[in-house]
Amino acid sequence: MSNILIDKLLQTVVNRKASDLHITTGQPPVVRVDGHLIRLETKVLDAEDTMALMKSVAPERCQQELQECGGSDFGFAFGDMARFRVSIFKQKGNVAMVCRQIPTKLLNFNDLGTPPAVKDLCNRPRGLFLVTGPTGSGKTTTLAAMIDYINDTYDHHIITVADPIEFYHTHKKATVNQRELGVDVPTFAEAIRRALRQDPDVILVGEMRDLETIETAITAAETGHIVFGTLHTTGAQGTVNRIIDVFPTNQQEQIRTQLSTSVIGILSQALLPKIGGGRIAAYEMLVVNSAVANLIRENKTFRITSVIQTGQKLGMQLLDDHMFRLWKEGIVEKHEVLLRSNNVDEMAAKIARVERGMFEDEDEAQKRMKDEG
Repeated sequence: MSNILIDKLLQTVVNRKASDLHITTGQPPVVRVDGHLIRLETKVLDAEDTMALMKSVAPERCQQELQECGGSDFGFAFGDMARFRVSIFKQKGNVAMVCRQIPTKLLNFNDLGTPPAVKDLCNRPRGLFLVTGPTGSGKTTTLAAMIDYINDTYDHHIITVADPIEFYHTHKKATVNQRELGVDVPTFAEAIRRALRQDPDVILVGEMRDLETIETAITAAETGHIVFGTLHTTGAQGTVNRIIDVFPTNQQEQIRTQLSTSVIGILSQALLPKIGGGRIAAYEMLVVNSAVANLIRENKTFRITSVIQTGQKLGMQLLDDHMFRLWKEGIVEKHEVLLRSNNVDEMAAKIARVERGMFEDEDEAQKRMKDEG
């Protein structure tokens, strides 16, 4: 088992447009294509195989971390073909590995179909912009598009902090410095604190996973920088609650106030398999205006969803509404939408109405209510 095999496997991932490659003992290598896991028709791997495959890609420091901590993450390039984010770990005493393919081609807002408000928020001089969604929903890809847009448009200094670096940016109109956790800097919080002394305009925080990181990110946004961050939350409302819940009760009031003045937008996304292959993202977009800021400050986050519903003129949209449109347009299957919707009952009822052919135009519905009223 040598490099030749790992190269062959990675080539398969690229050829089959797979998102991930799974290596573990007791089964052949497995690839994930359009969300489904498929076993490759090769030999069943044993402990020696997985160890050899891991050693053929993992840097020395990561192999050491695997021994000491039971796992390690790193990024590496597969020639000019693709980049991979790799996680190596122990399971049942053996080595296992997952390689996530990172597209080398940066996509733009049109390719991704992001709401128009995303671009508007990237033009803001300061504030916290959060991109949220479950693992593998394409947050990194969306953030890379935002950074690339700013890089094309403004003579800014952009600092990104990632674990590990996935998309590589070249200096265009902006200067881009990319720092990798464990290689260039020990923690996210430390990286943001240092960044503030590095004359940045834009700071991208790969993951806001703890109190210290969230606190420093909010401070950076307050002091006149645009800060992009990600969280593994679904929906704008859940995101605000999650941030506040990280803090001890006696600090929550203050964080609410700080968040209400610093956060400018929350984009929440889900990735759905398309009928006929490929995947498409559905988005929820919250643009923070004074009304939303007041809800955050006054701890009335449960009303955020209805604000998004009525805020379409401001470029807001609910995830469920976007997914419903994708289903109605015949792009995705019903069960995929129901699986991911925030309000399953409401979604099921809406879909059932359409399926019964009783769908009436919203204007008609309002007119009818007026007539009846």
